Amino acid sequence: MAEYNAFDTARAQFDRVAEILDLDSATRALLRDTLREYHFSIPVTMDDGSIQVFRGFRVVHNDARGPAKGGIRFHPQETVDTVRAMAMWMTWKCAVVNIPLGGAKGGVICDPHHLSLTEQERLCRGWVRKVARNVGPLSDVPAPDVMTNARHMLWMLDEYEAIYGDKYPGFITGKPVDMGGSLGREESTGYGLVFALREALKELNIRPGDTRASVQGFGNVARHAIDLYQQLGGTVIAVACWDPETQAAVTFRQKTGIKLDELLPITDNFGGIHVNKARDLGYEVLEGDAWLDQDVEILIPAALENQIHAGNVEKIRPGVRILAEGANGPTADEADAVIRRRGIFVIPDFLANAGGVTCSYFEQVQSNMNYYWEKDEVLGKLDTKMTGAFIRVSELARRKKLGMRDAAYVIAVDSVARACRNRGWV
Repeated sequence: MAEYNAFDTARAQFDRVAEILDLDSATRALLRDTLREYHFSIPVTMDDGSIQVFRGFRVVHNDARGPAKGGIRFHPQETVDTVRAMAMWMTWKCAVVNIPLGGAKGGVICDPHHLSLTEQERLCRGWVRKVARNVGPLSDVPAPDVMTNARHMLWMLDEYEAIYGDKYPGFITGKPVDMGGSLGREESTGYGLVFALREALKELNIRPGDTRASVQGFGNVARHAIDLYQQLGGTVIAVACWDPETQAAVTFRQKTGIKLDELLPITDNFGGIHVNKARDLGYEVLEGDAWLDQDVEILIPAALENQIHAGNVEKIRPGVRILAEGANGPTADEADAVIRRRGIFVIPDFLANAGGVTCSYFEQVQSNMNYYWEKDEVLGKLDTKMTGAFIRVSELARRKKLGMRDAAYVIAVDSVARACRNRGWV
């Protein structure tokens, strides 16, 4: 099987929608590539006095609709093509929920599991020093992503403010709440996914209490999605995560339903569940992709890209009705074709997980005006945004006889293309 390339997938998805929209050649050339990229090396003094050099990136796909927005991920298998794909998907994500931002992404090739907190801090500050001239509250606003968190964002903010000698709380989002972060930000991506899932269940005339789900991932997105889904009455019977001890994925199953209050105390800061302690609580421990092969109505991939592909898509059982993509790009093109043929209702990634960037936008607005909203107001605004976006996509899908993914792309790409034309770029 050919090596997966996330940017190839993102471009193929765009090309298909460019045909539907009959975009001109100049617009296609502009939107299927990135506007600008920064590649750099970050020397970091390690705790033992040695110096290790890490490779970092910042990519802006498009900023015609507003300042670029996108997370920074720390991952040992990070590649620039993955960052490019994530930046492109972020452009469409902002457009589909109609917030005035463009798409960007950042990354560092590293494994924070093997870095002390002081080494992580030096890495964060080094990343900012490399891009400080090219990012900012009115141009490109970073945020947390895979294996980065509020503490990392605050270190980056502090370094940015030290460089420019002033306070710029709107430079970065995902900050601690008591340091200019937004209430509701922690829940936003997972809750946003379930707001969209709730609307899909309504459309299919299915009661949440009659459904079971299997989830891949146990980080911030998955945990809060599980929480709200269970509040609606649903049952999660399996959850998969990375086991740092064996360096492999594992699936934990409890057929009567997992309990967050049992699993959270035995989970590390990166979403890894302690295997032996889970066994002691009565959980079955299965192979990593067993989450896909469960007797459920709903599958929620909320980990990394390319997790459902030609090699495992046939494991999805006939009873699955909905695929809600909490991760970015979790479904490869060849698997997506199989899922479409089987009639599974897909809530595509850049719609399903848009709650995070929507709340990041809310935080950006609050930071820039130095006035902060209460949590209920933030989550209420998030519900309104996610519900409205889902309804727009669903209505277009029915009217044009498109799948949900293509319908979401049509709305997003058309919006960005019009912004580029209105600015006179093409």
